[in-house]
Formats: sequence, C-alpha cells, structure tokens
Amino acid sequence: MRDCPYPIGALLPHQPPMILLDKVIAYDDVTIIASVAITESSLFLAPEGVPGYVGIEFMAQACGAFAGAQALDTGQPVKIGFLLGTRLCRVLMPWFRIGDPVTVTATMIFHDEEMAAFDCRIEIDGKLAADAQLKVYQPDNEQLLFEKGDER
Repeated sequence: MRDCPYPIGALLPHQPPMILLDKVIAYDDVTIIASVAITESSLFLAPEGVPGYVGIEFMAQACGAFAGAQALDTGQPVKIGFLLGTRLCRVLMPWFRIGDPVTVTATMIFHDEEMAAFDCRIEIDGKLAADAQLKVYQPDNEQLLFEKGDER
C-alpha cells in the first residue's frame, strides 16, 4: 500500500456536494482505503446521523476513487463510472453518527475491459458496519453515452 498523493476531488468526476469521501488513505494495485468524517455538514444527515444505506454510495465512490488513482498514476484522465448493482449487501449499523471515523475499503476481485467487481466494506473503529460486492462499469468512450441516438 502507498499513500495517496491526490486530493479526493481529483479522483472522482463528481462535483460537490456529491463527493462523499473525505480522502484516500492508501491504495495499491487492487485495494483502496478511504475515509469519511461524519459531521454536522454531511450530506444526507438526519437527526440520528447519516442513514446506513448511504454506505453503498461510500463504497461506490471508493471504487471510483480507485479507478481515478489508477488513471492518474498512468497519465490518463479520470473517467465516469457507473454502479450496476450489488450482491450480498449487508448494512449492519442503521446510522453513521456524527464523529464516527468511517473507513471504506474496496478490493477489486474481477476486471475485464470496462467491467469490474469489488468486495467492499465499511468499518467504524474497526467494527464492520456494512459490506457488499459491487459490480461497476466504466465505458472506454464516455462520449457515446451523451450522443443522441442515430436516426434510423
């Protein structure tokens, strides 16, 4: 694992306030570790805290940050990616509370051209809060996503 030299905003093609991760702590060729500080200004904050189901977006953004770090390491641009689905998603804590030190880990278990799968987990003070296996898609040519359909 190596420290991440990039700010989180450089790794994700999101705009604030939708960048939910605070920083990438470390990464290597298959794994990324990121952190989220739950504060009074956290997006999706309710009186009880941030709902546990928001954890799936924490995990998805960790996968995106992994792809972003790999791209920047090789001099490539950061590209848009999509969460296609999840298997075995478990949310073990219903709320992320203010002050909780949230750690998000994503480990790539499959990669084939534009598709990948990650085993993800969220921990608070070393205790498992959520985990899931995410399937993600990152198109080689994102411009095709935004073009109008052909006129057949």
